[in-house]
Amino acid sequence: MHFAVLQFPASNCDQDCVHAVRVLGHTAELRWHKDNTLGAADAVIIPGGFSYGDYLRCGAIARFSPVMQAVQRFAAAGGLVLGICNGFQILCEAGLLPGALIRNRSLQFRCEPVFLKTARFDTPFTRAIPRDRLLKIPIAHGEGCYFADEATLSELRAHGQILWQYCSATGEVTERANPNGSLLHIAGICNTAGNVAGLMPHPDRACEAILGSTDGRFIFESMIAALAERPLRNTSPSLPSPPASAPAPVARS
Repeated sequence: MHFAVLQFPASNCDQDCVHAVRVLGHTAELRWHKDNTLGAADAVIIPGGFSYGDYLRCGAIARFSPVMQAVQRFAAAGGLVLGICNGFQILCEAGLLPGALIRNRSLQFRCEPVFLKTARFDTPFTRAIPRDRLLKIPIAHGEGCYFADEATLSELRAHGQILWQYCSATGEVTERANPNGSLLHIAGICNTAGNVAGLMPHPDRACEAILGSTDGRFIFESMIAALAERPLRNTSPSLPSPPASAPAPVARS
């Protein structure tokens, strides 16, 4: 499978994402913010960093980049898109995911490993995650508090769009285990179609044992497995109904 990894001014995890994809035996290509196409991408990763210096709001300027117009078209055609940290913020700003990411409740930058409980195991981003597995994945953000109005939160719950929640090392979803104050302890969500997802933790930093965890591989392996089942590029199945119990660098200028 071939991944397009977006690159904005001040992206700092683009190479991490390229490396993670290659560790899993697949190919990845950087796409610069001024590009109008995604090349021959089977899936898109929007990496972490501080796109455009995080001026205005995190992701607020990046959403207007030419490459994001290509992402909008790709997502509308059913292509798989994963936003990580700043990428999650960009997807929310672009309207591809609901809600917003605001300052951590502590007003502190948090950089540490956290545990995630997977809420659904039947999506293109979670299908390879063992059902009894808590994911240990690092965070690194100052504006990772997921916020949305009550109507949006109700929609997320009703449609099974919450994919990951912060939890303790033993799986309890508690305030103490929530590193940024996210509502409903949300660490990651998807759109109603199930082909666009975002999360604040960095699976790209948890794909090799030397990094302290390989749990991030499950997320990328889920995408790869979903892509392998598609008869045609950019053809996406609808998100299944939630279970009853579910709450090489390019030229730049």
